[in-house]
Amino acid sequence: MSTIDTSKPHSARMYDYFLGGKDNYPVDVAAAEQVTSLFPAVSQMARTNRAFMHRASRLLAERGVRQFLDIGTGIPTEPNLHQIVQATAPDARVVYADNDPIVLRHAEALLHSAPEGKTAYVQADVREPGRILAVARETLDFTQPIALSLVALLHLVGDEDEPVRIVRELVESLAPGSYLTLSHATGDFDPETWERVVEVYRKGGTAAQVRSREEFSGFFTGLELVDPGVVLAARWHPDLGARQGGEEIPLYVGVGHKS
Repeated sequence: MSTIDTSKPHSARMYDYFLGGKDNYPVDVAAAEQVTSLFPAVSQMARTNRAFMHRASRLLAERGVRQFLDIGTGIPTEPNLHQIVQATAPDARVVYADNDPIVLRHAEALLHSAPEGKTAYVQADVREPGRILAVARETLDFTQPIALSLVALLHLVGDEDEPVRIVRELVESLAPGSYLTLSHATGDFDPETWERVVEVYRKGGTAAQVRSREEFSGFFTGLELVDPGVVLAARWHPDLGARQGGEEIPLYVGVGHKS
């Protein structure tokens, strides 16, 4: 098992702190508090993001999707994705992937599937799409539709790591009828603040990078956007409930359909 590096902050543990969790270390707290001092609504942003994930996953389960691949899972926070989708479809299968060893330590919480379904976990980085796909194929049938989630993840992948290529490789592996669910922080409304937030992450070793609406929309190239398209998180199907945060939260979201 990989050891946990407590000498530098990790984005998953910082996110856990923003959500009020306890699975973080002083180095994570220090970095997270730096971010909070720059952007006080960051905890609300984390809750807004999770609420979007819940709404999008529930909608796709209601549309008949029975397989989910969630990359960048983070430290388990109930309800987890499999709990959301298996409440609608008990036979749903879910594969989680994350690169933080502390998430692996908590993976048991992610593996309490409904008896009719199945969950699995792989410790891997999104920059290793081939490895993730290889392990996911042990649980998921890639000849059938899969909902791929990269929620609050791509803003932790710099252009130097070619996130557009990574997304394209992942989507190309999916069968027609599959979906791509994304959320992404943006500096469109306050670029100076977000430049400083990004610098906190980069100093900690995470290649963070906020993107514009146009750049974010580019991840959906070749896919048909589910209504209402690319919008701020609070505006994406608020009718589905589990809504957190106001219109001002700078988080773009979208769900694309592969025909």
